[in-house]
Amino acid sequence: MGGPNTALLAQSTCDWWSLAGVDALVGEEPAGWLILPPANDAAASKPKTRPSLAAEPELAPLPPALQRQEAPHAVEAKGPVVFPDDWTQFQQWFAEGADVPGSQWDARRVLPVGDVGAPLMLLTAWPEIDDQRDGALFSGAAGKLLDAMLQAIGRTRGDCYVASLAVTRPAGGRCDGEEAAELDRLLWHHLRLAKPGRLLLIGGDIVRMAASTALPDARGKLLYINQDGGKVEAVAVAHPAMLLARPAQKAAAWDSLKLFNRGR
Repeated sequence: MGGPNTALLAQSTCDWWSLAGVDALVGEEPAGWLILPPANDAAASKPKTRPSLAAEPELAPLPPALQRQEAPHAVEAKGPVVFPDDWTQFQQWFAEGADVPGSQWDARRVLPVGDVGAPLMLLTAWPEIDDQRDGALFSGAAGKLLDAMLQAIGRTRGDCYVASLAVTRPAGGRCDGEEAAELDRLLWHHLRLAKPGRLLLIGGDIVRMAASTALPDARGKLLYINQDGGKVEAVAVAHPAMLLARPAQKAAAWDSLKLFNRGR
């Protein structure tokens, strides 16, 4: 071998080994020349341990609405509402009692007017929108029409006990389910205490509840409502507000009303 580059190649090789830390060709102890020597301090002499992970910061609690809620305890079912048996107490409870069926739909109650044992009881299912606003049953133009209907059979409102089954109006003028069942109980209790001589059912809802029939089927018929071991004569008419909107139905109302004039 030989040539002009041989010396340069040898010099380059020596330089590489010198940079790698090889400063002698032989030694008495093997040495790892490419391993970095330990630092010359006390910490370096300690065995190396795996570094611990930094503790994660605590998360802020969730808003109450997003927190898991405990399962509610079983609520003991309430029994049926107990209705007062005394007339005066019943009227006071009707006006103020928190558990009166049909009082939950509006803050303002529309209360009955009249006395126990009236010769004629006017009964509707619940107040109309105008009644709820004015705080009195059969208000406005509908009330004037009702007064004319009563006059036609020789009566005035002052002679009557005027009431609604519910003292407030349900949304949409409808109720069903448990609410309707409680109102049904209240209906018969109210009639038993009121002791009316006769009963004028006003509107399709109360006719269905009290007489178990549809208003058109009750036209011109004397109905008998079983009450407290006896029977109360009743007739059914459309609500005066309906008669104002549909005057053609006034004839059907008169066919029923004139039954009260029989035997007079």
